[in-house]
Amino acid sequence: MAMTRASHTEGVTLSKDGLPAWLDPVVHAVETVEPLQLSRFLPPADGAGRQSAVLILFGEGDRGPELLLMERASSLRSHAGQPSFPGGALDPEDGDPKGDGPLRAALREAEEETGLDPSGVQLFGVLPKLYIPVSGFVVTPVLGWWREPTPVGVVDPNETARVFTVPVADLTDPDNRATTVHPSGHRGPAFLVESALVWGFTAGIIDRILHYAGWERPWDREKQVPLDWRA
Repeated sequence: MAMTRASHTEGVTLSKDGLPAWLDPVVHAVETVEPLQLSRFLPPADGAGRQSAVLILFGEGDRGPELLLMERASSLRSHAGQPSFPGGALDPEDGDPKGDGPLRAALREAEEETGLDPSGVQLFGVLPKLYIPVSGFVVTPVLGWWREPTPVGVVDPNETARVFTVPVADLTDPDNRATTVHPSGHRGPAFLVESALVWGFTAGIIDRILHYAGWERPWDREKQVPLDWRA
């Protein structure tokens, strides 16, 4: 989508001031985690790959801490129907990929995909860049605190099927955790929440955040679900 409110992403910075205390473990994890602790897929040393960013947005809902997710439209050519963080490729106007470009891109994409008002988001951390071999994307996970929540929803139904929040309590519930096995044989963590199967890159990031923040609870790693699981 071409329509943005660029003024909302001017002067984007990172700040830990005034964050709720329950985010302290996440802040610590972001500051101390090493790239290989997140994924074995790291950006190519030759700099290849398309620069992109995702927004990992923590809010506080009726049931405590929660994460903002979206489900991609089933008509898309790639990642159809798959839950994910808001995000996408950097545009030239986002600026330097090695500077604040990923911060701007994460907010811009979240606004375009969910209607999120970036002015109510406080960005507080950035995880190491990761690589998605199947698509060639180099992804910068940007973490934010939804300081002033605003209404969100589907902006373009051709791109997004729904926008929803997931309580962290549901993500840490052992009953909602499982392992998926991709046709390639790759095994990865999955979450069965909000009538959705969260898997792939998104589930991998959530799994690592829960683990290194000390929020993870013991769960049955032998429990498997197919990728075509439906609630």
